[in-house]
Amino acid sequence: MRAEKFFKEKEIIDVSFYNFRNAITAAYFANKDMEIVRVNKNFKKFFPIAGNVSNMLLPDVLTQIGIGDEQIKKFVSDLKEHGSVLIPEVMILVNGESRVYSLLSTQTHDDDFTYLNGYQGQFIDRTEEWKLKKEREELLEQKIQDRKLIEEKSQQLESLAMRLAKYLSPQIYQTIFSQTEDTDRTAKRKNLTIFFSDIVQFTDLSDALEPERLALVINSYLSEMSNIAIGCGGTIDKFIGDAILVFFGDPESEGDETNAVNCVEMAIQMKLRIGELQKFWKKNGVSDGIQVRMGIATGFCTVGNFGSDMRLDYTVLGTPVNLAARLQTRAEANSILIEENTYNLIKDHVECKPQGEFTPKGLLRPLKTYQIGDFLSKDHRSKRRKLSHVSEHVEVNITDSSNIRAAIEELRQIQISFENQLNKNDDQ
Repeated sequence: MRAEKFFKEKEIIDVSFYNFRNAITAAYFANKDMEIVRVNKNFKKFFPIAGNVSNMLLPDVLTQIGIGDEQIKKFVSDLKEHGSVLIPEVMILVNGESRVYSLLSTQTHDDDFTYLNGYQGQFIDRTEEWKLKKEREELLEQKIQDRKLIEEKSQQLESLAMRLAKYLSPQIYQTIFSQTEDTDRTAKRKNLTIFFSDIVQFTDLSDALEPERLALVINSYLSEMSNIAIGCGGTIDKFIGDAILVFFGDPESEGDETNAVNCVEMAIQMKLRIGELQKFWKKNGVSDGIQVRMGIATGFCTVGNFGSDMRLDYTVLGTPVNLAARLQTRAEANSILIEENTYNLIKDHVECKPQGEFTPKGLLRPLKTYQIGDFLSKDHRSKRRKLSHVSEHVEVNITDSSNIRAAIEELRQIQISFENQLNKNDDQ
């Protein structure tokens, strides 16, 4: 005999549902036919639109409180098939306010009291939790977007910096991007060695060549000279057409003597490199090749940022700058002319040939001049990088020194091509 015959059904259901009566969730109990038998106070409070739900079918009540048909179908099928169901997020409109609940329901089974066999469940108000979750997601999304924006801006700045670097000497570029305070108007007096070079009869050359050929020739010339200047530690002040102005001793200085020695080494390397590139330039329309005059002077100059609020140049001013330009005009083609201050600094290292005296405009006394030969030390000369090679069977001249590895790869491909041809000839 079953125990349920000795107790009233209503009292047993009340006792069974007692723990949910004052729960903070919206709880319900439905019989095996899904007809609602009990709901607690919070169910009525949460869903006033449902009114009196006693004896109503659970799916109908879910429809009435605003749950969609697809969710209800899944809820019923999962409950019957699996015995329990959890819908973590149910959006319900309550008194004009959108709220979020999770719905948990399970089958109940009791062998002694068959009328307790049914479905028990509860709605848990997750609105505040959901708001916090949404805020976190929005913050995370905003963080991701901010990170993307920062990365994009960083890439733009990096690209801009790379483009800007082409307009500045590396030393000036590093100084601008490393300084921690505004030094836009800072200028200083320093002892510098100044280099000035100019292409002989450049006007005739520019008139004779097509614009594309002229750009190719001049860009190759300026690129190769710039690589040498930077390699020797020079600060490239500016290009004035075909003319090049470089100074040694700022923003970094190795001492007056070393600065002068490095400047002369640079000029000699430029002279040698110009000789190596003559075939390339002649092949591109410069029938007589390129001839260059170079002048070097040492003395105190004012160096720093000069210009307007709209545009600044980091440049050098002073008599040595003008003197280097004058020496350049007096130099023979493909030669380097220096004055006595530079000579006194380098005479123990470099072969120098006296070239007489002249009185520059603005100076009261004549200056001695010297033509540079080469360094006296054979060891010093042997350390220079060579970009051409002439042997019994092969002549190689690298026209772009900025990417030696690419040139090596081209030579490797040429080797492979010749070896393939030889193999084909041997097979025949």
